[in-house]
Amino acid sequence: MKTQVLYMSRTGNTEKIAQAIFSAIPGKNKDIARFAGQTDYDMGDIYFIGFWTDRGSASVEVLDYLGSLQGKKIALFGTCGMGESIEYYRKIEERIKVFIEDGNQYMGCFLCQGKMPMQVREKYLKMRCPGNEGQIQKMLQNFDKALLHPDWKDMENAQRFVHRIYSRL
Repeated sequence: MKTQVLYMSRTGNTEKIAQAIFSAIPGKNKDIARFAGQTDYDMGDIYFIGFWTDRGSASVEVLDYLGSLQGKKIALFGTCGMGESIEYYRKIEERIKVFIEDGNQYMGCFLCQGKMPMQVREKYLKMRCPGNEGQIQKMLQNFDKALLHPDWKDMENAQRFVHRIYSRL
């Protein structure tokens, strides 16, 4: 059984998780590649598809690729700026997994927090006004916390995700 890890990473966060996932996949019949717009990746039986989150979803390239797979086992993984919100993670998962065609077997999703570009913090600061001080403060706290992610615990959790999937095969 061949496993393919494909990912799109804008800031390096998802790439770190992809490497952790790849290292946890048993055996040598596996490959890892960054999405670069092509669709001629070495075909696999199991796919781990990685993405960075923008406005609660993945890029069009990732969504289109998910829709092109047929008869595969597919697991999703990704990073997003917001952390510690299982509800938000579930919403992201739901928005993305609908692109997986019915002929595939959906294996689950792993999401964790990732650091954001400094421009995001600057945008938050510019948005501050007397009516939203509390909300902006929470966003800034989340941004500052995200600077530490993905961390070693996120990597370990990604690897546990892989082990859970392979234990069900």
